[in-house]
Amino acid sequence: MKRLFANLTWDVSTNEKEIYLTFDDGPTPEITKWVLDRLSEYNAKATFFCIGKNVAKHPEIAQNIIAHGHSIGNHTQNHTNCWKVSKSTYLNDVEEAQEIINSKVLNQESINLFRPPYGKITSKRAKQLHKRGYKIIMWDVLSADFDQRINPEKCLQNVLKNTQKGSIVVFHDSIKAQKNLTYTLPKVLEHFSKKGYSFKAI
Repeated sequence: MKRLFANLTWDVSTNEKEIYLTFDDGPTPEITKWVLDRLSEYNAKATFFCIGKNVAKHPEIAQNIIAHGHSIGNHTQNHTNCWKVSKSTYLNDVEEAQEIINSKVLNQESINLFRPPYGKITSKRAKQLHKRGYKIIMWDVLSADFDQRINPEKCLQNVLKNTQKGSIVVFHDSIKAQKNLTYTLPKVLEHFSKKGYSFKAI
């Protein structure tokens, strides 16, 4: 996948002991505040790829993400699968989410970070998004916290075994991921902090 989509960002090239935690699907009242509190304990910064309709429902939570020094990215308006809709529907969905993020959270035009839901994108859609100024952020470590078939320990090992300098790690601040996330995130923060790593926003 990295070779096929070399123009997308899969990790960060660095010699520093830095990790890039990301959280998809929020903001969620039940989860996002908990995530922010855990990150604060380690002075960790992260990037939240938010669904536009969730930002519209909970703008104060999204604003709180920025107030804590984190970054916000676009995860479409309705968690839309690129492979299942037309070009115009998909691009309009992305733009609608960006308008909400800009108006309710950032209050300005910004570098537009974007992550496609499910990680599904086509080369044509990626080119179209790049032309519109979006930087597409993928990942090299998937925690699979959303997967109800795995237990919390497996989720933790997915991260510990695969994360290295410059890794972009995917979590979800969603109800679906809550069980695995609440077990895994504190242990990841503690484990890598003890090893001298810092956590950066994209």
